Order: sequence, then C-alpha cells, then structure tokens
Amino acid sequence: MTDLRKLRQKMCEAQLSFESVTEKWQQNQQKVKGQITSVIDTPGLSTNEQIMELVEQFKEDYHVLNNRDEEKRSLTTKLIEKTDSTVEENREQHYMYKEAQRGRLEVEEKLGLEEPLSLTQKATLFGAANLSDPCYNYTVLDEPWRAFTSIPRVPAKCDRSVTWSGWYRLFMNSVSAHIPETCVTQNHCGTYAALSIPGGHPTVEDGVVTREACAQWSDFCCYTRSFPIKVKACPGNYYVYELVKPTRCDSAYCADVSSINTSSTAVTPATISTVYPSVDPCYNYTVLDDQWRANSSQPSNPLTKCDRCITWSGWYRLFINGVSTRIQDKCVEVYSCGALYPLWIRGGHPTIEDGVVTRDVCGHWDNYCCYYGSYPIKVKACPGNYYVYELVTPTIYQAAYCAGINITLQEGCTSQTSGGCFQNLFEQIENITAQVLPLDTVENILNMVMNTSEKIVESSAANSSELASYGNRVLKANEKLVSTLVKPTGSSDRVSFALAAVEGQVFMVGPQVTLEKIPRLDTTSTSVDIDLIGIAKNNIERSAAVAFMSYNTMEDLLKPGFFNTPKDTNKTMMSTVISVTLPKTTNTKLTKPVNFTFKHIREFDPSGSLSCVYWNISEWIVDGCSVLETNSSYTVCSCDHLSTFALIMQINRPPESDSQMDLLNLVCVIVGLVFFILALLSFVLCQWSPGVNNVARINICISLLLAHLLFLLTQQFLSVIRPQQVLCAVISGLLHFLFLSGFVWMFIEAVMLFICVRNLSKISSRKKELLSSGYLCVIGYLVALVVVCVSVGLVPEGYGSEQCWIKMDKGFIWSFLGPVCIILASNMILFIKIVISLSSALKNLNAEVSQMKQTKILVFKTLAQFVVLGCSWILGFFTNDSKVLEILFLILNSQQGTFIFLIYCVLNNEVRQQYRKFFRCLCCVKKP
Repeated sequence: MTDLRKLRQKMCEAQLSFESVTEKWQQNQQKVKGQITSVIDTPGLSTNEQIMELVEQFKEDYHVLNNRDEEKRSLTTKLIEKTDSTVEENREQHYMYKEAQRGRLEVEEKLGLEEPLSLTQKATLFGAANLSDPCYNYTVLDEPWRAFTSIPRVPAKCDRSVTWSGWYRLFMNSVSAHIPETCVTQNHCGTYAALSIPGGHPTVEDGVVTREACAQWSDFCCYTRSFPIKVKACPGNYYVYELVKPTRCDSAYCADVSSINTSSTAVTPATISTVYPSVDPCYNYTVLDDQWRANSSQPSNPLTKCDRCITWSGWYRLFINGVSTRIQDKCVEVYSCGALYPLWIRGGHPTIEDGVVTRDVCGHWDNYCCYYGSYPIKVKACPGNYYVYELVTPTIYQAAYCAGINITLQEGCTSQTSGGCFQNLFEQIENITAQVLPLDTVENILNMVMNTSEKIVESSAANSSELASYGNRVLKANEKLVSTLVKPTGSSDRVSFALAAVEGQVFMVGPQVTLEKIPRLDTTSTSVDIDLIGIAKNNIERSAAVAFMSYNTMEDLLKPGFFNTPKDTNKTMMSTVISVTLPKTTNTKLTKPVNFTFKHIREFDPSGSLSCVYWNISEWIVDGCSVLETNSSYTVCSCDHLSTFALIMQINRPPESDSQMDLLNLVCVIVGLVFFILALLSFVLCQWSPGVNNVARINICISLLLAHLLFLLTQQFLSVIRPQQVLCAVISGLLHFLFLSGFVWMFIEAVMLFICVRNLSKISSRKKELLSSGYLCVIGYLVALVVVCVSVGLVPEGYGSEQCWIKMDKGFIWSFLGPVCIILASNMILFIKIVISLSSALKNLNAEVSQMKQTKILVFKTLAQFVVLGCSWILGFFTNDSKVLEILFLILNSQQGTFIFLIYCVLNNEVRQQYRKFFRCLCCVKKP
C-alpha cells in the first residue's frame, strides 16, 4: 500500500494521467507487456458498485497491478521507478494532461457521483471516455508465432479460421509491432503465405484508411491478394487494424517490430521492361486473335488455356472474329475466357493523352475478384479507339488474359454523328459472335446505340424512309444484344436493366421450373403478360426465354405518322415503343395471346380513337392486335404474335383557322362587354322602383363581364401565358368559377321571374316572398365556389389545358358541364312555365287596361329572357358540323349584356326618362 500511495503522489505531482505515464514508458523503454491503463488497489473501491460494474465491463482491456500480489509486486516497483524518471523528463510539460482531465470529468458525470473520484479511481476509469476511438478500444494480438522471423511448423498457422471482430494492436515480446509494408517471403510469420500491406501505413492526420493485404508466392509480392483491411495511426506511434478473414487458408497476418520506412514501396518484378520502344506500339504490335479468349468462352474441362506457357515479347492487340477487342477492366466470372482463372486489369483503360500506363492484373477465384495477383502490364490507348498491351507471363497456371467486347464509335463520331458512324457501329454489333455477355457490357453498348440514334435524329434531315431504316437497325441490334443476356437455367432466372433511353427485362425458364406462370414483366410505363411456361413445354429442351424492352425515344425514329389510315387524322404516340422477342427459343409459337398494358404518356383526349399497332418494316399496322380495355390512364392491348408494339391515338384534324370567324368573335365579345358595362352603370346610377329587385341581373353582368374579359385576354396572350403552368391553371380555375357563378345567377333570375309572373293574377299577394339580397349573394357565389373547391381537391391537375381551360381527360370537364346542364334544364322548365302563366294572364279580359298593357310588355320581355336566362347556351351541343349554328351561338351568348341592357334599361319607361334627363343636362353643360 505504501508503494501505491507513493505512485499516486508522483502522478499528482507531475499532473500526469496513469495512461500517459505507462504509454510514455512503453515508447521509451518498450519493456511493459500489453496496455496498462488502470491500477486497482484503493481501500473501499470495491464497495462502490457503480465503479466495479464499469470496471467489470472493460476488464479484458485493463491489467490490474495489485501490490498485495507477491508475483506482481516487482512489476509495481519497476513501474514506480519508471514513473520517477518520466516525471523528471516532463516536469515542465503537462503531457496529455488536458485530454486526460476532460475524459475523467466525462466519467464522473456519467457515473453521477456526489463526491469526486480519487486519483487512483480516475486512473482506473480513464479509458472509458475513448471507447469510440479504435486507438483506445482494441484487442491485443501478441502470438509469438506472428513474428517476422518465425518459421512455420506443420500444420502452418491460418488466420482464416479466426473469428475476427473489431480492431487489433500487435505486440511482439511486449513490444508494439506492426504489419510489414514490404513483401514477406514464403514460410515466415508462422505460415506459408504471410500477409503484408504494400500500400504502407497512414499518418495520424490521415485517419482511418483502407489497405490491400498481399501474400508473396512464386517470387511475386502480391501473388495472392486478400480482402482489404482498415488501418489507423494512433498518437504514441503505434497502429491499430480492423482485420478480416484472409482469402486463403495458409495465410496469416505478420508482425514486425522494426521501424517503418515511410518511403518504402511494394517490390515491382523486373520482368517488365521500363524502356520505352523507339517505335510507337500503336503501330508495332502482334495480333492476338485466339477465339477462346472471348469473355463468353467457357474452358474445355479438364483442359484449360494457360498464358504462363507462352513466351511473351513486345506489344499485343486483341481481336475476336476480326473485331477489335480489349482486355476486360472489370471482374470476370471464373471459368471464362477459356481459362480457370480469367485475368483482367484493375484501374481501367487510359486515354490517348495518358500515354503508356501500368495496370495491376487480377484473377478471379473463390468469390474474390482479385484473389490472384499477376505481374502488372503496360497499356496504351491508340488513335482509332483501340488499345495495345505489353503482356508478360502470368504468375499462376491455368490463367489467361480475357478479351472483352470493344464496341467503339469511329474517331470524330462522338460529337457529331453521321450515317457512316451509324453504319460502322452496327457492323461491329453484327460481328459479335459471343453467345453470352455480361450485363454491364450489354448496357454500355445499348447506351451507345441509343445515344447515336438520338444524334442522328437531331443532326440530320433524314426523310421518312431513312428514319424507318435506322429504326429497324436499332431494333435488330438491341434484340441481338439482349439475347446475349439469356443463359441456360435449370428452373428460372431473371435479368433487368434500366437506362435513360431504354428499359428491359429478360426472363428464362428451364426444365425444372416450378412456376405455373411467370410474373408480369414491368417497366416504368409498360407491362407484359405472356405464357412463357406454355411456350417452354412446347420446346424439346423444355426451356424458353422472353426479352422485353421499352424504348423512351424510339418514336423519334418510328414516328406515329407511319400509321397509314384512310381518314386524314392527327396521330399521337400515347405509349413508349416496346419490343418483345423469344431469344434462343426453338419453337416460338404462342400458346395464348400476349397482353400489353400501356400507361398513357400524354394527355388523353376522349374524342380520340386508340389503336394497338405493331411495326412491320416501314409502317405501323393493326393486324392481330386489338384493344381490350382503356381509360384515361392506361390501355390494355392483346396481340396474337410478338413484334415491336405501340399505342397510337387518332384525332380528327381541327378545322383550319377562319380569320373571319376570329374577327367576328372579337367584335361580338367587345360589344357584349360594352353593354355589360352600360347595364351595370344603369343598375347602379339610376333610380328604381322599390319593388324592383336587380340583384340577380347585376351579378349576372359582373360574373359574365369578368369571365368574358379574362377569357378574351387569355386567348390574345396565350403564347405568353401557356408556358407558365401555374398561372395557366389559376386562370382556368378562375374562369371555371366566374362562368359557373354566372349560370347560378341565371337560375336565380329565372326563379324570381317565375314567381313574379305567377303573382300577376294575385293582386293582393305580398310583394316580398323571396330571400334578402344578402342571402341571394351568398347562394349565387357560394355554390360556384364549392364546386370549384371540390374539383380542385379531387383532381388538382385538371386545370390548365393547352387553351388554359379545363382539361378534357378523366371526365374532368363535367365539373363544369354537369352543373351547367342542370341549370339549363331547370331554366328551360321555368321558362316554359313562365310562358304558360303569361298566356293564362292575357286571357283574363276583365283585367284593367293598364294591367293588360303591362302584361303585354312583360310577355315581350319574357320572350327575350330566353337569352338572358342562358337557354341559348344549349346550342353549343349542336355546333360541331353547322356553321350557321356556330355563328348563332357566338352572337347570342356574347350579347347577353346587350339583351339585359335593352330589356331592363332601354324598355323601362322610368329608366328612359332618366336617360333623357341625363342627356339634356349633358347638352346644357356643353352650351356656352
């Protein structure tokens, strides 16, 4: 206990954390085994349950020095001696004191202790504040056999059998160690293939980095590559590692205690010449055209190809079936390219500007793309979109350089595409003989084809026949490419891809398939239902495959105008163009019709006619296809054969613009607006009899005046308003409200007129039988507002058509036509009853003469009310094929303001007298 009190006194004097002291001791003396971060020997410490619980959680990371333990007493004595020397060395420097103090305060707060911890307790719990940092939360790895000088015994050590978890720090004989950065020769570190990290160690500032682990074999430093590990440099000049299982069993992580040379690099074999040839290798190469090097080539077991047996010299260019290819720069499946271990280059291919570059070579095995490492090779990109390679003998047997498809555009074709570029690209695709290609290769070529076709459309003035020819070649090339995704399968398999211009799915079934039917094949805007199981049963191999592609831009080549019909109509592509084939299927006869579901990609016009069509060399035709179901969102088609399909809508061509009708419309609307204004001024400024109620007439004028004015301005400036979609939708909603409120006020006027006529024969009846003006205003505008709000809530996208009016699709136009039809029908009924009531009143000959005269005038006004009450709008349902009715509809409905002004102002004696008085006063003012 005396020794420990002395130790605490020394620590307090130097203001050092115990962890700092021991760490400094480890750096300078390298004689303490493991990491010493706590001392537990304080009287009463064991009675504190919270402290003991926390210590128990981290007991594996703490060494306990107990002065009462005679076996460890000498360690305590040595520790005190080293503490004395460290205190002397750091008397004027508070080494790591601030960081230690911060950590201790966090621990005290976490425990919630009422009294502060003693020095020993603080030293005990100091490590708890740094658990998130692997520099302070690691497992010690100190097996002696990991030493660089350790020779393996039989059986050799194997880290593949270890369950690795978290971070580790290496120690050798109580001295901090690290994984070597340079090659470790065979039969060292207790194993046959010791692992090193040629990428080197990081600095503290680098943080956590990833390094590839390598094992030397056969005189090559990275003969076997293992899974990458994470490395971190820690304060105190040591390293921690997040280790994982190696790729091979006779490998283990090696430990070295020598100092790290930061300039050290991996050893590069001397088999590669570093002298650049005097002749450009782009024009001085050997052709390598072995068919078995193709990516789709499978090895002929048990014999596989081997490039280790070849004497390589100089530069090489790869060809397959006369087509230029290149070494694969992505992972290649095992047993490909005629070899057990297909070799590919890591780091990708260079550009012409890069010149000669060096690339690592990898061999795929055991689910790791770079399991085997071979000697690096040199690569150069050449003018003409090809590559040459300085190949060397691989490090492993049964390995061969793998050739992938190298479809490229001719020089100068990337920025501007011509017909020649298009022709060359398709010739390269037609020369592909591979039966199976990787998905990424197919996607790259598909992108190239679709991008080239788009440039053809943008840059050329091709005629219709040329566009159709281009379209045919695109379809043929893409169908061939997608067929290379079909692979033999026992049960079922599926491949999908989604590119900017084309989406697709390939579904394959084999003899052991257990499905009763395959799932629906879907893309973003289309889907296909096909009986592939039934087709497979009709084949001897009991297998079949279907390839389904959806093109987003194909309509630019296969235009809807290629759909020839007897009637001259506007044709619109309502769907993406799709293609469905049965690749690598012997018997392609369908057992059932195929159903396609097309989502509409454009606004649906109920007046249009939809046709399910398929492409036949130069035109769209409908033979064998029919529409099963359709609505405003999608259409289901059924066809009895496979081909390229689309959905086309035909719409009758709109009549050519009639300048005379446009002028008549403009004049009539302006005249109507003028009389709306005159009528409003008369209603507001003139004095009216107490029994006259003009509320409905005033609001009819206001609603229709604003509606006609807004509609006129919108049509005059449509080119400016239409691009502003929000503004266009707001205008259409406002027009909906104004016109609808105008019709509601027409209905209120009809009701009031009907009550007035009914009371003609009832002299004693009370004058007031209607609601007040305030209630009428609420009804007149609230009904229209409710209809518009409900419409917006149900179909918010229903506003903003091409003419900034209500859209015709999804039946949304009935949000306007529905209420209008009800009001027009009601007004017609009321109008007929008004006429009948007036007829009865005129037959009463016993009435006073004045009463009869008023009745006759009322009859005339009532007949004119046919227009005022909006009944003339009914003509709008019959104007399609009649020019006369169209003109009549235009004149009558644009002049509602004119009829209101004539009936209620000009033909009213009291108002006429006020007009005369007004004009007399006006003339008197003008006289001098």
